[in-house]
Amino acid sequence: MHPAAGYRKIFETVEELNEPLPTEVTGVLPSWLSGSLLRMGPGLFEVGAEPFHHLFDGQALIHKFDLREGHVTYHRRYIRSDAYVRAMAEKRVVITEFGTAAYPDPCKNIFSRFFTYFQGIEVTDNCLVNIYPIGEDFYAVTETNFITKVDPDSLETLKKVDLCDYLSVNGVTAHPHTDADGSVYNIGNCFGKNMSLAYNIIKIPPPQKDGSDPLKRSEVVVQLPSSERFKPSYVHSFGMTENHFVFVEQPVKINLLKFLSSWSLRGTNYMDCFESNEYIGTWFHVATRDPAAYLSSHKFRTSAFNVFHHINAYEDQGFIVVDLCTWKGSDFVYNYLYLANMRAEWDKVKESAMRAPQPEVRRYVLPLDIYREEQGKNLVSLSYTTATAVLRSDGTVWLEPEVLFSGPRQAFEFPQINYSRCSGKNYRYVYGLGLNHFIPDRIVKLNVRTKDTRLWQEEDSYPSEPLFIPTPEAIDEDDGVLLSIVVKPGAERPSFLLVLDARQMTELARASVNTIIPVTLHGTYKPRTP
Repeated sequence: MHPAAGYRKIFETVEELNEPLPTEVTGVLPSWLSGSLLRMGPGLFEVGAEPFHHLFDGQALIHKFDLREGHVTYHRRYIRSDAYVRAMAEKRVVITEFGTAAYPDPCKNIFSRFFTYFQGIEVTDNCLVNIYPIGEDFYAVTETNFITKVDPDSLETLKKVDLCDYLSVNGVTAHPHTDADGSVYNIGNCFGKNMSLAYNIIKIPPPQKDGSDPLKRSEVVVQLPSSERFKPSYVHSFGMTENHFVFVEQPVKINLLKFLSSWSLRGTNYMDCFESNEYIGTWFHVATRDPAAYLSSHKFRTSAFNVFHHINAYEDQGFIVVDLCTWKGSDFVYNYLYLANMRAEWDKVKESAMRAPQPEVRRYVLPLDIYREEQGKNLVSLSYTTATAVLRSDGTVWLEPEVLFSGPRQAFEFPQINYSRCSGKNYRYVYGLGLNHFIPDRIVKLNVRTKDTRLWQEEDSYPSEPLFIPTPEAIDEDDGVLLSIVVKPGAERPSFLLVLDARQMTELARASVNTIIPVTLHGTYKPRTP
């Protein structure tokens, strides 16, 4: 319960820091834990008198907790994106964000304003969603074609990169997959044959021996078709197993014609171009990795849901097991993430979450061997799951999930696994952020085999996505720590880095800092190299 509405504090503007702040460490930090936790999120929620309206509109702020020999410092800087630099210079919203439209400069005369309308779309480079390495470099990202190279030590903005210079994609997700060799895979929509839409899975090779930029050698690996010609699905992440890619095409669509035509009209933003199609349901697409090929004969269908985060996917005895954080139905969850909703009184927050799609962690199982004569029978023979797949007379396979976690308006979201060990493989544990009517108020560990949960929670405290860091030479999958930034508005030092023992979900240490840290979305841990 949050009647005091302390959560509002994580949606308020903060200033950047000129230099790192010291923290006060209580408890004992593991001696091996040495490196930087880097996190991205919105930090500036208005420009001059103009507010940003949506959770994903605030200007990108990069955060760093640096751990070294038992000492911890905290630093943050705004990313010098074009969106930010121009907004600062003109003291207004200059580039349209996810849910906030930019208006033409009122000082310009009618003719120059008229021409601004027809110069086409200025796509935002506000990279507030995630940060990850490509080769030796770190990039802050959102979901457009622009990514921003940053210095992970000083947090300085180095360079804006347009992925369209290297690849045929309109944008890629903020959730790439990384192979053991350092190759980075991602997915984005593109224009395929005959101007119809498709989805490209791309590959950026590992660091090059000659020191050249891996982006220059990036390539499209495989193309997946779109079920609707001009309406690509919104894609936030995808699945990758040892031998397959899995793409879930959800019924939340981007109406591209609307996007292209209405952009020149005053006051349109990205959110206005989404629409839901409740009749189309959800489609699963599978492609092989080597050789890369789309499995066009495998048509997997299920009822409508939203999905943002894949947890993990793996192969077992001729099946692909896909674990997802879903939201039931086709109503777009982002409709409920406007800041006016998030900052409301607790009763209003609850009321809004009542109307929203309900969250559920689900396991779907996709059979790779499909025989025509098995129509109407459940094709899933894995002993440990109740998920089903039934071949229908039209050649499609209808999937029903096994529910791994479900609580009324209690979401298990922002999932993290022991990635280096378990990504694309059979696994046992996932860690997540517990959202209580969309307000983050707990960290949860879920055993996907037994469905048992353990949690960390503290009164009036608002954690963020927990990142798992394995203990060196770990034997067990959950031998490691979780790192999460927690905000406790009433405390003397209102924010802290929380270090949990991932096995027991008990606190090992916290490093408290004398500043409020606004909401962060995703991030990465950069170990210190000896």
